[in-house]
Amino acid sequence: MYNLLVAGAMEPRTLVTVLASAFDVNAADVDVADRFGDPDLRNWEAAVSCQYDALHGDLSWELDVYAQEFVPTPPSESALAQHIATATGLVVLFPAESFPPSAYWAATPEGNITRVRLYESDEEVPVYSVDAVEVPIRQLPNAKVMRIPEVVRELRIPTPVTDSFRKNMPAHFLSQLGLEWKFSDCLGAWEMLVTHMASGWAGSGWCPPDIYQERLAARDRLTTIPDTLPPDAVATLRQGLQQLDSTYARLTMEDPQGSLIALLPGPQAPSGDLGWWWYRRPEPLPW
Repeated sequence: MYNLLVAGAMEPRTLVTVLASAFDVNAADVDVADRFGDPDLRNWEAAVSCQYDALHGDLSWELDVYAQEFVPTPPSESALAQHIATATGLVVLFPAESFPPSAYWAATPEGNITRVRLYESDEEVPVYSVDAVEVPIRQLPNAKVMRIPEVVRELRIPTPVTDSFRKNMPAHFLSQLGLEWKFSDCLGAWEMLVTHMASGWAGSGWCPPDIYQERLAARDRLTTIPDTLPPDAVATLRQGLQQLDSTYARLTMEDPQGSLIALLPGPQAPSGDLGWWWYRRPEPLPW
């Protein structure tokens, strides 16, 4: 199942040809129909089916595409969106999984795939507006061109060190202290910063200053480890911090004057209270 949104006018018969090409089937094996049309006119045995709805605002069509299991090599959602965009000259949006409802990808006729922010109004007949794009898209001239911060905040960055720490925490500790327990959360935030940095900021290409600062502050809250923690959890936490700290040090350069701190958005503790991680910086900066 594919859920796509299209900016621009398109004839249903054009979509038949485009989908046949995308799925490598005959046009006769593609069924394209209005969602509220006569069901008796549908080809329910078609290899590829597509229901469409007309939309209002910056978007013109919603497409729900389904390929039968016997279709041998169906494209990925991004590949299908790009195929339709290239073939029709229109911009095609598809959702970013596990992200906020407003977070989408857009495929352009020029072959670019970029992040966009989409809003839906609360009216009875919703109006769709593309609020922001990360690269200019000529078909969406009213969208702000900007980096979209929630892309970074919602990245699913692996945290194996934190996962191992959680496994070493007995269930009764978690039930007493809550699943959002500070050492688990803070270790996860620190690990996400270090891992994201080590990947070359993969998945986003950048990191907003406020998120960078939050994750440095998370490291601050790991400086004192209470004796009440289970020994296995303490050992895992110490070993994990040593590993992450070492990677962070390797990936950053010394910043004894605190120039990074001056670039971060929020107030900080007095300089004497800040850990050494505040006095190192990645080069170049990720924002």
